[in-house]
Amino acid sequence: RPHWDVRCCDIARIDFSEFAGKVDVVTGGFPCQAFSYAGKKLGLEDTRGTLFYEFARAVKEIKPLICVGENVRGLLTHDGGRTLRSMVDVLEELGYAVLPPQLLKAIHYRVPQKRERLLIVGLRKDVADLNFAFPLPDTRIYTMRDALKQGDLFDCDVPQSAGQTYPEWKKQVMDMVPPGGYWRDLPLGVQQAYMKKSFFLGGGKTGMARRMAWTEPCLTLTCNPAQKQTERCHPEQTRPLTVREYARVQTFADNWLFSGSVSSQYRQIGNAVPVNLAR
Repeated sequence: RPHWDVRCCDIARIDFSEFAGKVDVVTGGFPCQAFSYAGKKLGLEDTRGTLFYEFARAVKEIKPLICVGENVRGLLTHDGGRTLRSMVDVLEELGYAVLPPQLLKAIHYRVPQKRERLLIVGLRKDVADLNFAFPLPDTRIYTMRDALKQGDLFDCDVPQSAGQTYPEWKKQVMDMVPPGGYWRDLPLGVQQAYMKKSFFLGGGKTGMARRMAWTEPCLTLTCNPAQKQTERCHPEQTRPLTVREYARVQTFADNWLFSGSVSSQYRQIGNAVPVNLAR
């Protein structure tokens, strides 16, 4: 995207004041680092050193009509909810009325993936007629078939691309897993050999040796489709999802290019907010 103004540097070095009065919406995704509460007033300065501070600083210097913070579900309960509360307090301090944070499920917004994202929306208080409503959920649930095949989401089948492969021993194991299945669908002896000590531990561990199904949405993508804990195997072929299949599940257009190594491209896609949910 050569026409985009992309600044490749530490965000702490960027002076956002040049955008004051020129930008309507500031969005940011930031890790939910814990803040220090002892003797603090939980103001903007107390968040210094965190990436949330840089997001809040951008809001303070630009003064957009709307600010949107994006995060993982875990922020709701991080440190007993105090981390989220302090973020809301900071945005209120900066002059924004913060709506109740909303957890949106991507499958309700034309995304064939069971992914959740927490959105924090602030409206500038001095603009009297500023309103915002979260998008209404779509009634249709899209599946892996919608992601990878020609249909309502995409006008052609997914193009060929690079991707990871399984070593032969793992391919032999994954060949035995049916669509929508996981390690418990393997023969008992194979289960024990594949799971090792984990076989005797509690919990479902439903991401291990997991094959996707054509008739269901994909599970949440991670930064690696062949991680043992969060396997993302193709519904039909015994291999991890490719880069372009990953991108389809995140609803990126096929002409969106990713740079770097294959592992870097997986990471870029896995860390992204699904395009249709963002829209």
